[in-house]
Amino acid sequence: MIKLAETILNGLALGSVYALIALGFVVIFKASGVMNFAHGSLLLFGGYVTARLHDTIGFLPAVLVGAALAAALAGLVQLLATRGLRGAEIHTLTILTIGIDVLLSTELNRRVGADFLSMGDPWGADVTQLGDITVADSRIASIAVAIVVISVFFAAFRWSRWGLSMRSAAADPEAASLMGIRLDRVRLIAWCVAGALAALAAVFLAAFPAAGLDRTTSQIALSAFPAAILGGMDSAVGALVGSLVIGLTAAMAAGYQSELSALGSGFSDVAPYLVMVLVLLVRPTGLFGSKELTRV
Repeated sequence: MIKLAETILNGLALGSVYALIALGFVVIFKASGVMNFAHGSLLLFGGYVTARLHDTIGFLPAVLVGAALAAALAGLVQLLATRGLRGAEIHTLTILTIGIDVLLSTELNRRVGADFLSMGDPWGADVTQLGDITVADSRIASIAVAIVVISVFFAAFRWSRWGLSMRSAAADPEAASLMGIRLDRVRLIAWCVAGALAALAAVFLAAFPAAGLDRTTSQIALSAFPAAILGGMDSAVGALVGSLVIGLTAAMAAGYQSELSALGSGFSDVAPYLVMVLVLLVRPTGLFGSKELTRV
């Protein structure tokens, strides 16, 4: 029972980090229709900046600078994609993000090298006892920070002018443009928000019990991709629910790996994708995705 409780807590912590990443995928897709395959590189970039600066300016300022620079880089990618390929099809812009990911990841991998970079977080390897349950402080921090950040995101999405513009642009871009909504600005802000969320997620992906930030961190970030697909690529609520489902699935598969040995030693790696496929077979648009309607 204790092992089950610890596994669920770990799954919720992992799901909260995935939610930050999955929201980035979703907000970009809603704003511009682009599947951003450079998201993992943006995450690694934000984490790298934080890792390099925390000794000099402190942990929290380093996180803020990392998030700001990741947001700026994401905005630059959006400007290059839309200004350089104005009028191009959406799938062309999506393919462009693959090329940008290769360029960014190659340079960042060279800079990170083979070492693990410390993020300088204040939680370190500390753990907390909740009765008989032992949980890492970094896990608790990831859940708390994700709740605050995601709450702020949903509040802005629901009540701010940007959120209203974003929802209008996602529902009908042409009508939104005719109503005076500047789509370029809405999309630019969406990309910047996604970049900042990715940088924040990097802090917790590299925290204890992980050894630190390394070249594979961006690949781990792509584990959040099934969460966005599972929830529905155009649903922020779906991204949140999908992230919790994928996080719990990954934690349960890893925690009970020995009992699931008949399914293979790497089953925990494929379990989230298996869940995603099973859900998509029943609901092709994801749990909360919008169905495309055609009037005849």
